[in-house]
Amino acid sequence: MHIIKKGTIDAFIDQYPDSGNALTRWYITTKTRQWQNLKDIKETFGDVDYVGDDLYVFNIKGNKYRLITRIFFKAQLVYIRFIGTHADYDKVDLDNL
Repeated sequence: MHIIKKGTIDAFIDQYPDSGNALTRWYITTKTRQWQNLKDIKETFGDVDYVGDDLYVFNIKGNKYRLITRIFFKAQLVYIRFIGTHADYDKVDLDNL
């Protein structure tokens, strides 16, 4: 998969250093996959939810953080839309991502 906006991950790790290992592992793992559907993602990361409109939510570091991506399978593209704490995620308006 091709990941757009890796800088978002880097900036988040700068702000929340304890997320570094988990987000780096997510990035490296995702980059090496060729997902075709949600089933493929769940085989890689069991703790992922589809929330509509091509948006997928990953729990990071034991659900301490949330990562929202928009995934386009045919293009093999993952677009990072949000990374935040669980509390920040609760305030996200998914309709505006």
